[in-house]
This record gives sequence, C-alpha cells and structure tokens, in this order.
Amino acid sequence: MNQVKSSRSLRKALAGNLGDPRAQVLAAECPSRIVLGHITSRWGVLVLVVLLDGTHRFSQLRREIGGVSEKMLAQTLDALATDGLVLRVAQQVVPPHVEYSLTPLGRQAAERLEMLVDWIEDNFPLIQQAQDAAALAAA
Repeated sequence: MNQVKSSRSLRKALAGNLGDPRAQVLAAECPSRIVLGHITSRWGVLVLVVLLDGTHRFSQLRREIGGVSEKMLAQTLDALATDGLVLRVAQQVVPPHVEYSLTPLGRQAAERLEMLVDWIEDNFPLIQQAQDAAALAAA
C-alpha cells in the first residue's frame, strides 16, 4: 500500500512538472469519470468479463448476462465501443448480425475486473454474513 501511495505521489509530481495530460479521476470535471462509470457499471463489468471468453453476438451476451434488458445491453455496448474497449463488427451476411469483442485496451480492463469479480465470488459468504449482521443490528 505504501508503494502504491508513493507511486501515485510521484505520478502527480511528474504530471505537475511536465504538464502530463494524464486523467485525474478524482477531479470533479475530469471526463475520465464518464469512462469510469461505463467500465464499473453493473452491466459494463459483466459485458467486459464475458467478452474475455472471446467474440460474442448480441443474443449470446444477453443470454450469458442474466437480467440485462436489450436496451441496457445495447447502451452498455455502445458506450464501451465509444470508449475504445469493445469492437463492434457488423457482418454482411443474410440475416445480418453483429459481433462484439474486446480491443487490446478492453482486454486490459476486463482482466483487472475479472480479478475483482473472482474476489467477490470467493468472499461472498463473508460479505453476506456482514450484510446479515448489519440487517440484524438495524432491526
């Protein structure tokens, strides 16, 4: 943790001295917050992690991601494609279909998110115990 903090401090110092255009997610006006929202939204995380398995068609994604509406999936894919994380390829076949895959940038993000998803799944019993204890305390 100390090394991470030092690294961040060094990056900030360098950015100030060199005019580095690095995004500042903690700054209220920084447009990188919009990208953060796309990536870390419930559907964004799930889309990126599913696409780690390879190219999927829209209907395949919808089947694999339980509970996502067609509208939300379309909006999520559009946002992730606009951010350069997902590649959308329309196949010129009859009937036409669209395939989605990760860009190299999207793969980097998805691999990091997969670690978080795995951590949540592995630790969910402990999380659920904490939630149950909090609910009992509030009652």
